[in-house]
Amino acid sequence: MSFNTFKDKNILITGHTGFKGSWLSLWLNYLGANVVGFSIDEVGEISNYRISHIDKLINDKRGDIASKNEISKVIKDFKPDFIFHLAAQSLVRESYKFPLKTMMTNAIGSANILDSLRDIDQKIVIVMITSDKVYDNVEWNWGYREDDTIGGKDPYSSSKGMAELAIKCYLNSYFKLKENKIAIGVARAGNVIGGGDWAKDRIVPDCMTAWSINQQVEIRNPSATRPWQHVLEPLSGYLKLAESLYHESNHGEVFNFGPSSDQTYSVQDLLIEMAKHWDKVSWNHSKLDNAIFHEAGLLKLNCDKALALLKWRPTLNFEETVKYTVDWYKTFYKDGGSMQNFSISQIEDFMGKMNYAN
Repeated sequence: MSFNTFKDKNILITGHTGFKGSWLSLWLNYLGANVVGFSIDEVGEISNYRISHIDKLINDKRGDIASKNEISKVIKDFKPDFIFHLAAQSLVRESYKFPLKTMMTNAIGSANILDSLRDIDQKIVIVMITSDKVYDNVEWNWGYREDDTIGGKDPYSSSKGMAELAIKCYLNSYFKLKENKIAIGVARAGNVIGGGDWAKDRIVPDCMTAWSINQQVEIRNPSATRPWQHVLEPLSGYLKLAESLYHESNHGEVFNFGPSSDQTYSVQDLLIEMAKHWDKVSWNHSKLDNAIFHEAGLLKLNCDKALALLKWRPTLNFEETVKYTVDWYKTFYKDGGSMQNFSISQIEDFMGKMNYAN
């Protein structure tokens, strides 16, 4: 991949204050892009966006993706060359509390982005990020392919499935012709870990927060397996997809981005590996709320398409993924202050490994 593709380009990132959005903002700024972020206010008292002082590096715009007028104005004013759409309500348990808000943000928000592009006479590449949870997960042992059935047993998964239906509708109704200047790709990834995540009811933030003050962490489902990957892994896939779209390849295609099939581990495995890099850890299996919310026990992705068409493959193995993650939190809790330089050092290290791997 040529990282020069993004140098001096205008790039809009929706959801730039979120976990993945903040890392992507930092990475693209590092690559020399002119980045503008569009997001609602950060959720919670602490965020990677704030800790890494990303607001000093990019143009920060606040608004609601569920408002067509607000996102349309940003697109018309900024005239982006690339759009990465990450704005979402991304928490499964939160979606049970606020299902309609989740669907408005994730489904209508995605439609608002695409509807805003219908009358744009400019070349724009847009990567629409949905989720690995769009699949009708029957918990089989092989990875889901991009053409497998879309489902949604919970409000979050359903909202992402709705978003994909909206994307497919706009692709076929307005952006299908070859002379169209809007190039669209869809990316599915999930179970992302890494430094700077403080979302509620997520295994790594729960552990890091509890262990930093020598407390025991409550674990809901230690046997559940997930395709754990460091946050930079799917972001590298999004960048590769955007680059291919920029060069007029893969318009309208959907891609999975996840670890190799032999790199799927349980929550218990993740805990044991994190404990290797953190002193005095403990956890307890809590069965509270397990019967209230549906939570998949097994989920795998097949990423052969990304390898074949984008030449993308995962860069880090499971052990490296966990070490990257825990090292970030150890540095934060030890030194405090801005994590911008440390995050950039991890991006640089990852890029070196990625270039070697790919």
